Amino acid sequence: MTQSATPSVPTAKPDGGEAPSPVEAAIPAKPAVAEAVDVAHGHAPQTLWTLIIGSMGVVYGDIGTSPLYAFREALVSARADGILLREEVLGVASLILWALLLIVTVKYVVILMRMDNNGEGGILSLMALARTALGGSRVVFMLGLLGASLFYGDAIITPAISVLSAVEGLKLVTPALDAYVLPITIAIIVPLFLIQNRGTGKVATFFGPIMAVWFAAMALAAIPHIFVRPDVLWAVNPYYALHYLLGHGTGALVALGAVFLAVTGAEALFADLGHFGRRPIQIAWLYLVAPCLVLNYFGQAALVLAKPDTTDPFFQLVPEWGLLPMVLLATAATVTASQAVITGAFSLSRQAIQLGLLPRLEIRHTSESHSGQIYLPQINALLMVGVVILAILFRSSAALASAYGIAVTGTMLITASLAFLVLWKTWKWSPLAAGLVILPFVAIEFLFLLSNLLKVFEGGYVPLLFAGALIIVMWTWVRGVGILINKTRKTDVPLTELVSMLEKSPPHHVRGTAVFLTSDPYIAPAALLHNLKHNKVLHEKNVILTVETVDTPRASAADRIRIEPIGPHFHKVVMKFGYMETPNIPRNLTLLRKQGFKFDIMATSFFLSRRSIRPAAHSGMPLWQDRIFITLAKNANDATDFFQIPTGRVVEVGTQVTV
Repeated sequence: MTQSATPSVPTAKPDGGEAPSPVEAAIPAKPAVAEAVDVAHGHAPQTLWTLIIGSMGVVYGDIGTSPLYAFREALVSARADGILLREEVLGVASLILWALLLIVTVKYVVILMRMDNNGEGGILSLMALARTALGGSRVVFMLGLLGASLFYGDAIITPAISVLSAVEGLKLVTPALDAYVLPITIAIIVPLFLIQNRGTGKVATFFGPIMAVWFAAMALAAIPHIFVRPDVLWAVNPYYALHYLLGHGTGALVALGAVFLAVTGAEALFADLGHFGRRPIQIAWLYLVAPCLVLNYFGQAALVLAKPDTTDPFFQLVPEWGLLPMVLLATAATVTASQAVITGAFSLSRQAIQLGLLPRLEIRHTSESHSGQIYLPQINALLMVGVVILAILFRSSAALASAYGIAVTGTMLITASLAFLVLWKTWKWSPLAAGLVILPFVAIEFLFLLSNLLKVFEGGYVPLLFAGALIIVMWTWVRGVGILINKTRKTDVPLTELVSMLEKSPPHHVRGTAVFLTSDPYIAPAALLHNLKHNKVLHEKNVILTVETVDTPRASAADRIRIEPIGPHFHKVVMKFGYMETPNIPRNLTLLRKQGFKFDIMATSFFLSRRSIRPAAHSGMPLWQDRIFITLAKNANDATDFFQIPTGRVVEVGTQVTV
């Protein structure tokens, strides 16, 4: 049984009466596109303060721990010639400040947060909006596929580099602990993944207050150093950033690669939008997270201005007595950073499954009040293995910094391209106006991409290889499903023809209702044909059910289910779900009673076709791709579980097919 994805134009919804943030108010209001209130897409009402603290524990974990290594790595490139000038320190600080302001604040927090798809964020949500506006463009589909693959590359590097950078602070406490950095890192990473099944809500409740303390501690540690060297505040002037870029040639590109580490996490911020809603995320950034980050980066710069031989400016901000507590707090914060991308990866995976990019995987809901809080065991296990392998291979955060960045910059560029299409086609801006808004970000992120490409052979190949493997997997699944559908159609019988034949020559009828699942509502399901052929009976009521995934996070109630009679004993039913929903067929079938279709769910049997797939000598894919597709199909979650059908009411009919 294969899902069919049908484009659907988002329904206009009210803004919910939110007061815009100060920066957001400067952006022209978007026209009536899908913008939902939290309650409308499955969130139970919570206090704003609870959501703000929760967003700090999940959404801002990644970007909130960048000060551990971003400024340090940028200084390494500035010191390449052996001399560290005041203008270079101010230049690095200015680059970080303006990257945070332009990329994170303006692009993500202000603009992209308003490009939600009925309350959901992330690159696949943006792709779905753009595809809807362009009538299902294949180019946009491929961009979304590439962006999603690159995001997974980020998801395996972030936990490794974040936890390593925090635990490395132990070396400053005592060099004797150097040999234990890697074992401690792995001992922290593995339990982090093992607790994911407890749910985002519980994790956020635990990590949110920790991150609030973390941001406060970063700011407080930096303020005394800023008072010692107040001239560091000159870094607010963009002149120092431009002077550094223009005066250092290719060295500036190397520095940009390190500066970019300060904004990694912005894509996870967007992907986690559906977990907390737009307003809490914006308030947390504008009034707490961003000010604390800027203070810390300026504090590190002030320390280096005062003591140019500083090697680890983050941990050296605190006095000796506060070093161990800061290391412990940093470790807790980096675990939270890992949580941000893990949560984003779960959301992205569910979207990919519903959009047909991945096979059905087990999805567990971990919250009764938040439909967006989910856990995918297979994705969690793959991420855990990938993160542990990376930590063992690279062994230090400095080595991993070379691998970090390429995947994120690639994803950001694709996000900017899709945002341009949404501005133009969905918001109905002119191409010139959309270009004026988006092109500056494209230019900045392209520079960041060039700077990160310099690190390909130092470790940057890792996320590229990982993303490449995922692209092959996703494209193989999409192609294999298409070939499978085309092959089975050669032996298909049109449903209307079969119904006419059965009216002329009716078989023996039995009481009850039979539901036959099919991906094509115009073709007689294989399970129905086999039932007639072997059992030679027909139920009194027969429902030909097609499940469709629409390009919005949740299908509207009015469009959820429709029924059409096609004979005295047959009805065609189309049931629609959004790509952020987990389909529940029995629950939604009861909606048919309101449309006059009476049946007893306890006297209903569900007929499914189970295909046994074999590689064909001549198919549309090479043999190696056939084998990947067959492996994916075998490991897909059972349709009975995926559609939440009671196992005692399911009849499976097996067929063999080659691809």
